[in-house]
Amino acid sequence: MKSADVNSTYGAFRLPQEADSVNHQGRKPAQGHSRRLRVLMAASLGIAGLTCAGMAQAQLEDFEVMDNPAQAEKPFEGTAELGYNKISGNSNSESLRAGVDMTWFRQAWSYSFKAATKSASDNDETSAEEYLVAGRTRYNLSTYNYLFGLARWDKDRFSGYDSQSTLAGGYGRQLLIGPPQSLAVEIGPGVRHDEYEDGGHDDVGLLYAGLDYDWQFSETSKFSQSLAAEASDENIIGRSETALTVAMNDALALKVSYEVEFNDSPPPGASSQTDTATGVSLVYNM
Repeated sequence: MKSADVNSTYGAFRLPQEADSVNHQGRKPAQGHSRRLRVLMAASLGIAGLTCAGMAQAQLEDFEVMDNPAQAEKPFEGTAELGYNKISGNSNSESLRAGVDMTWFRQAWSYSFKAATKSASDNDETSAEEYLVAGRTRYNLSTYNYLFGLARWDKDRFSGYDSQSTLAGGYGRQLLIGPPQSLAVEIGPGVRHDEYEDGGHDDVGLLYAGLDYDWQFSETSKFSQSLAAEASDENIIGRSETALTVAMNDALALKVSYEVEFNDSPPPGASSQTDTATGVSLVYNM
């Protein structure tokens, strides 16, 4: 779910301040009370400090599947995100993340648009640079069954690709309708156009699958897990986001997240096979 508000099904406008700690593994080629607030702020500073080890490439989170029109409280929901972190001293690093996410609901339909960018640098050398534009639609056939379609374009400077464009659609099943728990899964065919950093391109057929789970386990706290995969003859690309969101009051919440992106067969020039990112966001709800 794109929500950062644990007291409602969908999130409101947000302006996070985020610190990311990113880690790479080798790639083969190819709210509530003041006490809680103090603890969470301490955790934020601790995670932010991890960036002292240096920033690296961090993938943008995948487009998520929880946009159920049956649970919409308003005809439109929008979020905006901005995070910046800078560390200086023995090492110098900075990271920037910005984005907008909007969803419109109309009877059994929902329409979503997302645009985002992320960058990072170490000692004045760029270590991450990515741009994402995506859209999706959902149509509820019944309480538990729906159809979906999605389009995604992203450009990741250190992935070995100049850009990737994906179209997919298919069937989804709402297994749980919350709160407190919501779970949706979807699967369908798709195609992807890959433009390579060193020239050339490929068009591949793929099988897309997605899962999104939310558990609002208290009035102020929510756990979420999102998974998505694209499987083709060329490779398997998987994306995951695990997050804990805690509301500090009606307007502010703190979100701690861990993201992973995996490509089992990246092209030459890719900096790693698996990218991970730990983030802390201060969320403002309007």
